[in-house]
Amino acid sequence: MPRSEDCEPSRRPTMADVAARAGVSRQTVSLVLGDKPGPNPHTREHVLRAAEDLGFHADTAARLLRRARSRQLGVLFTMEHSLDPLVIEGLYTAAADLDYSIVLSAILPTRGVRRAVDELLGLRCEAIILIGLSIESPAHLTNIARQLPVVEIGQHTDGAGVDSVRTADEEGARIAVDHLVELGHRRIVHVDGGHLPGAADRRRGYGDRMHEHGLGEHVEVLPGDYTEESGVRAAAELLSRTERPTAVFAANDSCAEGLLHTLARAGVHVPRDVSVVGYDDTRAAGMSYVDLTTVRQDATAMAEFAVQACSERLDEQRGSAKDVVLTPTLTVRGSTAAR
Repeated sequence: MPRSEDCEPSRRPTMADVAARAGVSRQTVSLVLGDKPGPNPHTREHVLRAAEDLGFHADTAARLLRRARSRQLGVLFTMEHSLDPLVIEGLYTAAADLDYSIVLSAILPTRGVRRAVDELLGLRCEAIILIGLSIESPAHLTNIARQLPVVEIGQHTDGAGVDSVRTADEEGARIAVDHLVELGHRRIVHVDGGHLPGAADRRRGYGDRMHEHGLGEHVEVLPGDYTEESGVRAAAELLSRTERPTAVFAANDSCAEGLLHTLARAGVHVPRDVSVVGYDDTRAAGMSYVDLTTVRQDATAMAEFAVQACSERLDEQRGSAKDVVLTPTLTVRGSTAAR
């Protein structure tokens, strides 16, 4: 017959089990697993090996419940913007440096901002970071900011008490136009980002700079957004014309990629026939098969400011709002050439 202990249901190993296995106190195990000072290197290695042998995993939820503060930062994002992965990667790094952790919550067509925020609050997030969300009502952000710190990345809606960090998008558009004009282009079209964050400033910067160069008669804005599909639609429109522009400034890199792929399939060579400039400088833009000239946003700097702003609000009790505007730069690659 099987022994009675063989019939007992398996259970998850605890910190006490690790302490018994390593021959140390539970407090020592807690210090080691929490990466806190105290235990010497030999003891640390011994405890970590015991934890690994037992298959021990710290119960994060229970640990958070025991703490007075969660030190968690909630992040809302849409998965629609090509810059989001770079920003999120930067948030994780910046948060770890200040002993915070990140909790992600996606906005979907079937999952609105209110539900996503409620979920983050339920997880005891101490602040909310919004990446490129199209929230038209500052009042909505103000209501959230009354409960906890809120930081916007990629736009400034001027909600009371809301911090923000963004790129000088109007200047970014001017840089793109200047680059193309210096290469000899005159018929420069802009595929815009509609009502998405930063789009209005990029559209305005494009138009103003074209006029400043004496090219007002060539100003043309095609409707678009921050997706590859919008670039495909814009390219199809341009391909239907007998006289095409010699250069296109796209709303962002995803839009530019749609343009590049569609033009290439139609036998239009970039940059010999048409030069293309994107916006963001994502990882894909630097791939050899894309090789996109683009306006660079510093995703790492934006992430670092957002986390620092949360820390200042939570740890230093800063009360006044901050709006930080970063300077864009141009990364020149093979999608633009002299006319």
